[in-house]
Amino acid sequence: MDADAIKRSLAASGLRSTPQRFAVMAFLMEQAGHPTAAEIFEAVNRVDPRSSRATIYNNLRDLVQAGLVREVAVEGRSARFDAKGMRHHHFICDRCGNVEDIGWYNVPRPSAASLGKRVLRECELIFRGLCDKCAPRRAAR
Repeated sequence: MDADAIKRSLAASGLRSTPQRFAVMAFLMEQAGHPTAAEIFEAVNRVDPRSSRATIYNNLRDLVQAGLVREVAVEGRSARFDAKGMRHHHFICDRCGNVEDIGWYNVPRPSAASLGKRVLRECELIFRGLCDKCAPRRAAR
C-alpha cells in the first residue's frame, strides 16, 4: 500500500492522517509478521523520536477500532498487530507465541436464534498448536 492509499484508508475510516498514525500504518503494511505494540513503538521512534509510547499505543487503539488494524490476542503474551488488507485467519504457536497467517475460508454463520440480540460484526478462526520450528521432529526412518 503506497502513501496515498494509506491516507485514503485513514480518511475513509474517519481518522485524520497524523504523522504518527501514518507511520504506524506504513510500518504495519510493510511487515510480513505480526509485531507487538512495543516493537511498533521502537520502529516508529527510530524514524521519528518525537513519538511518545502513549501516542503510538493510542493510535493503535484507534486503528483497531476503525477496523484498519487487527489486534491478535496471544494468551499470556503481548498482543500482536496486523494491517494486511486481505482476510485471513491466524495460527498461534503454544510454545513460542509466533503468529502466522492462515488462508481465509468462509466460516458458517451462527443461526439468528443462537445469536439472540447480539450483532455479529465478523468471525475469525484462531488455530493453536506448535509451529514448524517447535513441533517435534519425526525420527528419520
